[in-house]
Amino acid sequence: MTLSLTVSDEVRVLAPGFTHLAVEAHGLVNGPSTDASSALLDDAAARLAVRLDGRAPHEDPHMAAWREVYTAFGAKPSRTRNSAEALAKRALSGAGLPRVNLLVDLYNAISVAHLVPVGGEDLDRVRGGMRLVRAGGDEDFVTVAAGDEVVEHPEAGEVVWCDDTGVTCRRWNWRQGPRTRLTEETVSAIFLLESLPPMPVADAERAATELAELLEKFSPGAWIDLVPAAD
Repeated sequence: MTLSLTVSDEVRVLAPGFTHLAVEAHGLVNGPSTDASSALLDDAAARLAVRLDGRAPHEDPHMAAWREVYTAFGAKPSRTRNSAEALAKRALSGAGLPRVNLLVDLYNAISVAHLVPVGGEDLDRVRGGMRLVRAGGDEDFVTVAAGDEVVEHPEAGEVVWCDDTGVTCRRWNWRQGPRTRLTEETVSAIFLLESLPPMPVADAERAATELAELLEKFSPGAWIDLVPAAD
């Protein structure tokens, strides 16, 4: 693996049993959403409905665990949902899942089907290693509001992913910044799958394997490395 990923001791104390897996890929082919990627999203929504069997996403034990952790670092989980719960809520609504681009569609489909937070970062835009830490409150998070680039700062104690330039994702896996997100020009990426007890690590590993297989299918010839769970 070419990218260093570290989790601070403060985060591990906050969320005992937290694990993350990584799928690193180079030589990817991205582009607009296709009929095939759209079908994957529809299938994921159907798999989610079977999985939940009439329950709301937040009633799933894994999503409930994420809500507890969000509350522990000061976030309001009913307002700032983890990425998997937010996608699941959309999947079950009349709006359905968004079609963003091919690579984003693939990892969103995995997130919804397995009900696990998944994120994708453009490796050519990441500076240095990536670290999961509790913020001091003065870190820069560059985002876009009303079409203009603005700089926000996380709250002190908030859990964030960051690189050498600044925050790449706020509130753990709530909102990714535009600087490192996957675009249609992305050719190298890191995909992070994050889980908490009671989700078995083996279930997260199956989700990562399925994602790796989809990347191989949609980007023939790409170099893909599946990194085991880190706890």
